[in-house]
Amino acid sequence: MKIPNISLTNLSGNKHILSDLIKSDKLNLILFYNSNCLGCTGRAIPLAYNLLKQHSFIALSVIHSNFGKKLVTQEEILSIFTEQYSPIEIYKEDHHKLYDFFNCEGTPHWILMNGKSDILYSFFGSQDGTQMKLQYAIDEYSLN
Repeated sequence: MKIPNISLTNLSGNKHILSDLIKSDKLNLILFYNSNCLGCTGRAIPLAYNLLKQHSFIALSVIHSNFGKKLVTQEEILSIFTEQYSPIEIYKEDHHKLYDFFNCEGTPHWILMNGKSDILYSFFGSQDGTQMKLQYAIDEYSLN
């Protein structure tokens, strides 16, 4: 799959494109989220962090998709963390173009890709059912 060259900005202000973040030797987990989504900040971000710590074969890309006209600031993104610091790299997408490209259904939305950028799974949500599907998909990858 050809991922469009849409600019992402990390919290340090550095520009990236998603295809450069895809690791050829890993299971690539992409989380689309929004700071105004309680399921994202309360369940999805902690889950993504725990999955990254548990599985060395996961490459994580966390993307804050902006849906309004006012662009989110670094301070707003970091405000969800107790110490105003993120233990994971977060990228901002200003106009939700990647979110739209992957046909996300809402936030949080999870995309699992192999190193060739093939979509293996796409899941919406953060509650128990989605967490279980995500874990099964990760377990299936680890068995191959």
